[in-house]
Amino acid sequence: MTENQTPAPAPESVRRPRIALTTYLQGAKWGVWDASAAVLPATYLEAVVAAGGTPLLLPPIGTDTSVLDLVDGLIVVGGADVDPGNYDAEPHPSTRSQPERDEHDIALTLAALEKGIPLFAICRGAQILNVALGGNLIQHVPDVLPEANYQPAPGVHGEVDFGTRPGSIIAELLGERASAPVYHHQILDRVAEGLCVTAYAADGTIEAVESVQGSWALGVQFHPEQNPSDLRLFEGFIESAKSYRDGEPFTSRLDSSTQFNPTEKSWA
Repeated sequence: MTENQTPAPAPESVRRPRIALTTYLQGAKWGVWDASAAVLPATYLEAVVAAGGTPLLLPPIGTDTSVLDLVDGLIVVGGADVDPGNYDAEPHPSTRSQPERDEHDIALTLAALEKGIPLFAICRGAQILNVALGGNLIQHVPDVLPEANYQPAPGVHGEVDFGTRPGSIIAELLGERASAPVYHHQILDRVAEGLCVTAYAADGTIEAVESVQGSWALGVQFHPEQNPSDLRLFEGFIESAKSYRDGEPFTSRLDSSTQFNPTEKSWA
């Protein structure tokens, strides 16, 4: 290379996978300021970076799904309740939603599925995935599972144990049984066509769903980003993003026709 030559760009396979993450858009404080801001807990960003990705934020304003052409994976993160109007239900007294964010997250979720881009949907994100495809939610867990303790106290995560469906993404990454931090008061009810339940808690709570349409798409009801000592789901997602970047097709080993329900308590 001569003195005036520009170095050749690195091959696509050398760069880290670019991972888009949805965010909050709400009041926040920093320094002397108190204003509306795009906000995301750093635990999501740290998990993406530790697993080998480069995080890029997509706040719920100026939604443009074509931005997914520039990235290798999408994470739809946790947050406020999904507006029950999205599945033709009246709001529960405890429901607190952000409809504008729902529109943004649903549009990106559907676009990711259509493009076949790897999709990792976390807590609210899993609920968005289900609702976007026509499923619905139970708006307040204590109404149906009064013994459940998925929100031990404000700002305090609980812990959930669950069993996984053989051949699923989550089973390949976590094994037959696992546990994870959890914080939610809504859960999946009717599962949308195109999704398959791949993890249950012992009380019947759906802990994971996956797409049966051929792309890497995993929704989890829990919060894996809150356990930095166990990044297996993030690592699996980043590997899928690398494959997508490099044009390698995803091959699913999921057999949704096999029976799998919460009475299969091999982990109990």
